Amino acid sequence: MNKDQVRGAANEAVGEAKKQVGKLTGDTSREVGGTAQEIKGKVQEKVGDVKESAREADKGDVDSR
Repeated sequence: MNKDQVRGAANEAVGEAKKQVGKLTGDTSREVGGTAQEIKGKVQEKVGDVKESAREADKGDVDSR
């Protein structure tokens, strides 16, 4: 697990919490901000997944030489 995956998961969790607080309090702005942060976290986590896959593929290429 790389830092993008960890940060992405953290952003996703915080965004979900903010979204729920916004829903409970009727604060649309907080709800939208939470949704945006949750999406940011998902994207960041996927970037981390791609980096990890590339690293693994590169490692495989080095081993096969």
